[in-house]
Formats: sequence, C-alpha cells, structure tokens
Amino acid sequence: MATEPGTGPLRGLRVVELAAIGPAPFAGMVLADLGADVLRVERADGRRSFADWHRVLDRGRRTTSLHLKDPAGVAELLRLADDADVLVEGFRPGVAERLGIGPEACLERNPALVYARMTGWGQDGPLARTPGHDINYLALTGALHAVGEAGGPPVPPVNLLGDFGGGAMFLVAGVLAALYERQRSGRGQVVDAAIVDGAGALLGMLTGMAAAGHWRHERGANLLDGGAPFYTCYACEDGRYVAVGALEDRFYAALLAGLELDGRRLPDRTDPANWPELRRRFADRFLGRDRDGWARHFEGTEACVTPVLTVEEAPRHPHHVARGSGPATAAPRFSRTPAALHRPPSCC
Repeated sequence: MATEPGTGPLRGLRVVELAAIGPAPFAGMVLADLGADVLRVERADGRRSFADWHRVLDRGRRTTSLHLKDPAGVAELLRLADDADVLVEGFRPGVAERLGIGPEACLERNPALVYARMTGWGQDGPLARTPGHDINYLALTGALHAVGEAGGPPVPPVNLLGDFGGGAMFLVAGVLAALYERQRSGRGQVVDAAIVDGAGALLGMLTGMAAAGHWRHERGANLLDGGAPFYTCYACEDGRYVAVGALEDRFYAALLAGLELDGRRLPDRTDPANWPELRRRFADRFLGRDRDGWARHFEGTEACVTPVLTVEEAPRHPHHVARGSGPATAAPRFSRTPAALHRPPSCC
C-alpha cells in the first residue's frame, strides 16, 4: 500500500543514486522501501542501456536528470552530494573519477558522506575494469559450479545470487554499517561492494562443508544441491513440481507417511549410495497426483512439501495473501516504524 515518504526506519536519510542497472538500483530500491529519501539521477539525454521492464526496480524514488559530461551537470551533482548522507554509484572503476564526481571530490566537500560503489569485480584487482555479468562473477567464486543437475552443466540461478544477494544486499549492509560508524566518528567513507566478494561470503558454509569432507564437487550429489532424495523437486502427474525439504528425521517420517511408504522397507537414507533407489521410489509416488493435489495432501503436516509456484502464481498463494507478501512489499518488517512503498516505479 502506498504511503507518504519516510515511514520506515530510514526516515530522514538522504540518498543520491546515480542511474545504473542490476544491483545498484536494487540497493536504492531497498533503501527507499525502508524509508530513505532517494533521489535518482538519470541521464539528461533520456537514453537507457536497459529495457523498460528493468524500471520496476525504480520504485520509491524521486528523479532528476543531469548531463554528467557537462561542467554544469557535474557541479549540480556535487551540490546534491553536499546535502546527502549516501551516494550510490554503479559505474565501472574509474568512470566516476573521470567525470569529476568520484569519492575524493565528493568527500572533500562533504566529509560525512557515505560513498557506496557497486561493481562486479571490485574497485581494484586484475579484472576490475573487465566487463562481466552475474554469470561471470559467480563462475569465478565457485558458486556457479555448485548449481545444476547431476551430469549436466552449471545452471545460472537467474540473477538472484549474484546481482541481488551477493551484490545489492551487501551494498545495503555496507551502507548501514558505515552510517552506524559515522555516529561515532562523524566521518563518512567509501563502501566498495563487489559481487565476487558478497557471493564469496555467501559460500562460507559450503566451503566449510567441502573442507570437512561433506561436500562433493560433482553437481547434484550433495545434501543441499538436489542430490539428496529428501531435499529436491519431483514431477507430478500434471507435469508441475513439488519441493521436498524433509531433512530432519521427524520431517522425513512425515514425508514417508504422506507417501504411504514403510521406512522399515526402505534403504538407509544416510548412505548416499542408497539415494538413487530412494529417489526412484519417491518419484514414482509423486507421479500419482497432480501438484495441487499433493499440496492439499501434505497441508498441515511436517513433511516440508510445498508446490513449486510460478512467479505469476506465487502472489495468489493464501499465505502471501494473508501477510501481504510479495515482490511489491517492503521487507523486512518493523514493529514501530513500518516500511511501505510510497512511489510506484516509473514504468507503472
């Protein structure tokens, strides 16, 4: 539901966001959702390097246009940064400096500014100025190698893991940390958020499992990558899918009960050598009903079985309807200073 600006916990925070694609605008969207007053600076010539559908990430902002290759446009941007708490930019390394709006120029005028930079490779290193996209950054972290079916190629996890998880959300975390530190020092600083850094941090548990001998490098052969027959997806009678996440013993027992399988007649699930046989048994059972039939069958149980919904279906699920959840909802939720959307994206 639309509200007036500044209803969330970041009310009063002033952010200048330089128009970009992918993780930088997503970070600006999150800051705006949480109540910040975000001013998005677009190109003066109206040209965009992305399609209109990308502009769904533009919600919650005021916008202005500046010609940053013109001294007058640069001067106006610096003036905006003078009055801001945060500046977000997603250029390639060195571009902001060449334009005269880099961190040195901005922090000299406004020492309290948090200058947040979003890139794929980071501000330095051999690849810093090399073009890339989400799939490339994930490839070099090891994350991409871990995703995909057994015997098949790596599969890009859309752009959720790199752009938005390893990129934008780490940028937001960096901005909030820098603002917290500024309360003590009175000084701003540069936040260098790189997708390779954030995605690498997200891999911490997997790396630890591998070091302890609990993660194989083959795809689809591990506990959490679809290899385990009790933590994967199964096709149903109608060609749609259910997701099974019965990791714990009591959840697994509920799964077997729902599938009408006697655990005493099944091989030991803790031995990966038995996983192919268990997968075959489960797959045969799930083909006996359609997806929604299984959803109703397992509703209210501890089997951890849920329908795999499309992005069109998901907002209509009763749980999301009851909570008002979905892509058009501010998250997380706050008890005293609720965050809410107050400006629709410019495409809508």
